[in-house]
Amino acid sequence: MPRTPVKVPDVLAAVDLGSNSFHMIVARYSHGQITVVDRLREMVRLAAGLDTQGRLDKEAENRAIGALERFGQRLRTMRAESVRVVGTNTLRKARRKAGFLERARAALGHPIEIISGIEEARLIYSGVTHTMPLGVGRRLVVDIGGGSTECVVGEGYEPRLLESLYMGCVGLSLQHFADGRVSAKRFERAIVHCEVELEPIQAPFRALGWTQAVGSSGSIRAISDVIRELDPGANFITPEGLAAVRERLIRAGQVRDAGFSSLNEERWPVFPGGLAILSAVFKSLGLEQLAIADGALREGLLYDMIGRYTDEDSRERSVRSMAARFHVDIEQSERVEATVISFLRQVEDSWSLTDPLAESVLRWAARLHEIGLDISHSSHHKHGAYLLEHADMPGFPREEQQLLACLVGSHRRKLALDRAEELLPPWHTKALYLIVLLRLSVVLHRGRFQSPLPPVRAIARPRSLEIHLPRDWLKDHPLSAADLIHEVEFLRATGFRLRVF
Repeated sequence: MPRTPVKVPDVLAAVDLGSNSFHMIVARYSHGQITVVDRLREMVRLAAGLDTQGRLDKEAENRAIGALERFGQRLRTMRAESVRVVGTNTLRKARRKAGFLERARAALGHPIEIISGIEEARLIYSGVTHTMPLGVGRRLVVDIGGGSTECVVGEGYEPRLLESLYMGCVGLSLQHFADGRVSAKRFERAIVHCEVELEPIQAPFRALGWTQAVGSSGSIRAISDVIRELDPGANFITPEGLAAVRERLIRAGQVRDAGFSSLNEERWPVFPGGLAILSAVFKSLGLEQLAIADGALREGLLYDMIGRYTDEDSRERSVRSMAARFHVDIEQSERVEATVISFLRQVEDSWSLTDPLAESVLRWAARLHEIGLDISHSSHHKHGAYLLEHADMPGFPREEQQLLACLVGSHRRKLALDRAEELLPPWHTKALYLIVLLRLSVVLHRGRFQSPLPPVRAIARPRSLEIHLPRDWLKDHPLSAADLIHEVEFLRATGFRLRVF
């Protein structure tokens, strides 16, 4: 079973490395509530530095590293388990980013998780719902970022329908308003472009329906501020308000000449793109008004962190859901899980596996190592790895999901170490040790015996492991003994030495 939940840290921090801006929020947790004590924001426009080959240019990288160094000063005294840092659309799309991520980690002092678009949508919804009255009925949440737009319909704290679209205020502004000039024709082309992107989600979202529509994050908040500047009595964003802003911009010809005092100069280059996206969302989804939320991705991260401490970890729910969906033999997975954690306790110091993620991912891999059997017995480890790598698993950053897929894909037969080499440090080297522990646990339970294993002693050294079993047990279980001999050969091919006594 998982470790007993521990006390939530008094101070938590969440950092959102967005495609347009980097944000950090620091909050104090007390009696089930969070109180924000500090916010930092820097306009980095990371998406503007992504070339057609998906590589970040040096100027964008340097802007990002400079911002992270400043964030890092604030986080320097905070423990690793109190901080989460996530990258969104631009870092999802960027190629050859390992070097940048290493520099970013050093500048910030904490690792960076790259989350999927669906996970981003889930966290945004959580941040919005936890900072607004729950109300009655379903709620639509729309968030326009620098590189993507998230749309979610949910009820209470639970999302029902999530989508992440590849259109953001940075990319759309560069595509249609790169020189800063705005016109009726440019807006028309930009809005049609967005309507095409929205077309696949239009029917399912309208079919599900909602009683309240809410917008979050910088672009929508900036549009709301400008609408109130034109009409001080406006409490919501409406189609009429959006049209008035577009007309004002078209008459001015450029954002900087429109005379919007509420609009920060840093927002000028990306404002037309955000306005076009929101105009298309209103038209495609038939919105009449949109309220503004205080919470967004950062707040969602904070509440997700709290959930991990209070035994409401969304990753645990995702693992249980996958196990049920693919009809996992729960008793067998529990036997494998107990053994792999027993091994971990004996070797974690020698192999530097004290990071809490090592235990978590071993538990998840033990519970899910047989999900591929629901597809085919042949190569079921490969089927399982594919499912885990590509499934939507709420709560999982991309790197954790890839690590989990790597373990399951290598739990039998030939080790898929090429997959391990693609992982971010330190897991690109430590994954081998996790794989060894999982493989041995699976081998020892291959017979699916109900009786418990005898005590197994493990002695770890760099790239080698000794396991000591009672001789009588090996004699009474010849198939397990034969499997262990085969395991010695499989591991030897990777340069790892296993000895069985």
